[in-house]
Amino acid sequence: MNVDPISILGNFYVLTLIKLGLVAGVLLTALAYLQWIERKVIAHIQLRVGPTRVGPHGLLQPLADTIKLLTKEDLMPAHVNKFFYVLSPMIAVFFALSAIAVIPFGPKINVFGIETYMQLSDLNIGILFLLALSGMGVYGIALAGWSSNNKYSLIGGLRSSAQMISYELPMALAIASPLLLAGSLSLREIAESQAGFMLGFIPRWSIFQMPAPQLFAFMLFMIAGFAETNRIPFDLPEAENELVAGFHTEYSSMKFASFFMAEYANMVTICCLATLLFLGGWYPIVPSPVADYIPTLVHLAAGGMLIFHGLQPARKWDKYTMPVFGVAFLAIGLLFLVPFLQPILLPLFWFISKVGILLFFFIWVRATLPRFRYDQLMRFAWAFMFPVSVVHLFVTAFLVALLK
Repeated sequence: MNVDPISILGNFYVLTLIKLGLVAGVLLTALAYLQWIERKVIAHIQLRVGPTRVGPHGLLQPLADTIKLLTKEDLMPAHVNKFFYVLSPMIAVFFALSAIAVIPFGPKINVFGIETYMQLSDLNIGILFLLALSGMGVYGIALAGWSSNNKYSLIGGLRSSAQMISYELPMALAIASPLLLAGSLSLREIAESQAGFMLGFIPRWSIFQMPAPQLFAFMLFMIAGFAETNRIPFDLPEAENELVAGFHTEYSSMKFASFFMAEYANMVTICCLATLLFLGGWYPIVPSPVADYIPTLVHLAAGGMLIFHGLQPARKWDKYTMPVFGVAFLAIGLLFLVPFLQPILLPLFWFISKVGILLFFFIWVRATLPRFRYDQLMRFAWAFMFPVSVVHLFVTAFLVALLK
């Protein structure tokens, strides 16, 4: 049977465009609602209610914020360097969003007879690509501070440059350790090397995998991730109590929002990378067939709880909104039982669950820990993180060479 290469190429491009649209739509929506989730979680930790006015439970607050920022007057101070002032938020957003292109969300699947990866681009040097993007992303913040021609913004930009350079070294060394176990630079192959279970029930994640469990490398990576994303307790480039707002002091409207979009996108990238390197990617935490029914049980339990609270509403609109969301969760839970959807939905569930737990950890830390002083931040990077990550890498390399 002759296969038309032009037809195959056309199907490939069509499928790639569909995947691109899906990933872009889901990512941008997730970034908007990650801000809502953060406000809600911090509010509950601090015994507040968070957004409640716009839509049920404040669910339309991200849309309201977007409309506000789009319609807000975009001021450009007279003293700024206009070209780099406008270019800076574009650089920050471009490099932050580009990282999602090499993140695999699941295994190879069959879509209408065409085999494709649950990934936009499968680079065999995916790790190096992500490290390059993270290194370039600092230019957005540094140029924003310099082009603003404001001493507070300049200090924030310089802090960001020094902070990211300092913490990229221990982060890269922490990443190198699981690479020795996987023997690959491809994110897909790294995740696939963690498939299966040890002793029948312990996941072969990098943090457990012999001969060199990478739990300590995971901790180093997450600490460096907080600094790379400028999150509390390492948000020194902003530091409102010292620098007014730091590098984005002179920005308004969508340029101002672009920096926060980049921050949340970097958070998502760090959590995806941690999941792929250390937590087994899209592979489940328990063996099949138990793992196949956990997503359904989780959604059915969530739907049941929402319906129960809707029958005993604490607020006026809860008797309408909670049952609706409850039925939606029940329907999603039943989708996981459909055989031809399971190869797609089950890996997505486990991958998104792990990433979501790590994102919750980022938010939890912000609501819990105070900001460091800048000298403490830099001393911690060079006097502790860097030497410890070097020693850890040497120990891992020795154990792999000796025992694997």
